Amino acid sequence: MNHARRTTAVTATAVVLTTAGGLLAATAAPATAAVSCTSPVFKRQFFANTTFSGTAKKTDCDPAIDQNWGTGAPATGLPSNNFGVRWTVTRDFGSGGPFALNASALDGIRVYVDGVRKIDLWKNVSSTVTKTVNLTIPSGKHSIRVDYVNWTGSASVKFAYTPRTSATVDKVKPLTPTGTSLSYDQATGKAKLTWAKNKEMDLAGYRVYRRLKGASFGSTPLKTTTSTSYTDSTLPVTGDTYYYEVRAYDKAGNESAGTADKAVVTADRTAPGAPTDLAETSVADGLRLDWTAVTGAASYRVYRAPIWSTSYVKVGDANEASYRDTSAVEGSSYTYRVTALDAAGNESVRSAAVEATRYDRTPPPAVTGLTVTPTGYGFTLSWDPNPAPDLGRYLVYRGELVGDEEEKVCSVHEVEWLFADTTSYEYATLPDGEEACFFVDAYDDNWLSSWKWTGEADIVVETELDVTPSVATPEGSPLELEAVAPEGDGGNSLTWTGLGASAPEAAGGYRVHRWNPATSAYEKIADLGNSDTSFIDTGAKRGTTSFYWVTAVAADGTESAPAGDYAITTPTA
Repeated sequence: MNHARRTTAVTATAVVLTTAGGLLAATAAPATAAVSCTSPVFKRQFFANTTFSGTAKKTDCDPAIDQNWGTGAPATGLPSNNFGVRWTVTRDFGSGGPFALNASALDGIRVYVDGVRKIDLWKNVSSTVTKTVNLTIPSGKHSIRVDYVNWTGSASVKFAYTPRTSATVDKVKPLTPTGTSLSYDQATGKAKLTWAKNKEMDLAGYRVYRRLKGASFGSTPLKTTTSTSYTDSTLPVTGDTYYYEVRAYDKAGNESAGTADKAVVTADRTAPGAPTDLAETSVADGLRLDWTAVTGAASYRVYRAPIWSTSYVKVGDANEASYRDTSAVEGSSYTYRVTALDAAGNESVRSAAVEATRYDRTPPPAVTGLTVTPTGYGFTLSWDPNPAPDLGRYLVYRGELVGDEEEKVCSVHEVEWLFADTTSYEYATLPDGEEACFFVDAYDDNWLSSWKWTGEADIVVETELDVTPSVATPEGSPLELEAVAPEGDGGNSLTWTGLGASAPEAAGGYRVHRWNPATSAYEKIADLGNSDTSFIDTGAKRGTTSFYWVTAVAADGTESAPAGDYAITTPTA
């Protein structure tokens, strides 16, 4: 809310709101200076009458029309009744399109677009009146004027103009971006594309496309961004010519035409081919590698990584198509890859990997320090790092206790293989109060297992939390619901079947509910149309089990019996 400030007659100064880097900043100006407001900030004028006649008693800048003066005067020198306020602004609407004008007032409000009245609520009222008008605004610059008067009683006014971004309503393409420029860094091989900011109010972002000379732009952009620049670090340095263009797209999915093509000729850093036929031989002092010589190669580099890892490090150089790795540790397994270098230092891609192993017969020690903690999504497990120098991986087991009260055993099954640097695991399961047992086994690079070798493991027994709703899902729903947890950072995915878009039971659409343990109730989170059959719940908290109901809503508002399901998410994606 923006209340007019009171000033004294002798020392008053006007406050002019200007935009600085997109933020509103206040700068003092002499009281006698003309007020100038930077679009899209409104210029606001206060009048001591309801006809907007004579000279305004006060003029300032207003970033948003949202005021409530109550029964008092809106500014010093104005009456508390029978006053008028006028807001004006001229701004660039880009390509234009469908907009919604939303107005509410106590008492009267009139809204003009380019001098044409679009909203007329002009009478003395005792309660707030509101109106929304949908209209299409052409491209380019247009003026908006809002006139407000208060005759008697309380005074309040609110107005906003916003683009309508539904794909079924907005069919207007954004304007093509302008001011495109392209630079290329020969040293890094990176191309930087820049363009001017688009003036669309409903702009969602930009799409950058790239094509090789002689080819066409594909349907998939190289980059989608909200910035006005993009640095392409993926250009092949082969001496070829590539072209770029930029397209703007709005929140309704409309895409502009592309900018004029910008060309770049890349640096030529063509490397030799990769070595082939890589083979290993175990010798007395290490591991010997041999491969087929590469035409144009001046030397070779040999890379090594622990087995099941992609973290390769260079272990040596060779001037011929052979290398002896004397640093290979007995009892360890590795993968090797080799590259070729030409006289200019251009390095080829790495060869296909070859595995080399010097076996041992000692399994890792048993995993210790296992703790199992019940959670809202199942269990979280953690354990001590295994000290085996050739540790390859962990295997998590989960089981059920079977047997009588005097003697129970843990009947287990494999759950998840984990990397050697992992010491925790999030096990997702419906927490409904069941008892479960867990243990973690360690494997070395030769697939020797502590548990398989000794038959012993540190087994931990824990009971799940019970997070199931206290309200049972009724039977008889015409719908079937499936809730699926996201694989990444998205929301839970809900889909349902059972009714078509023309079914009378769903004439009013569908309603999605989520169980709230704090209130012990299923609470509405979304109302959807009768043609919708899915919903993404981005409001569900990670690290919990979310229970859902979906109902069909008839034309009279009656809800069907709900279809229910749940989705389990761990704290990390």
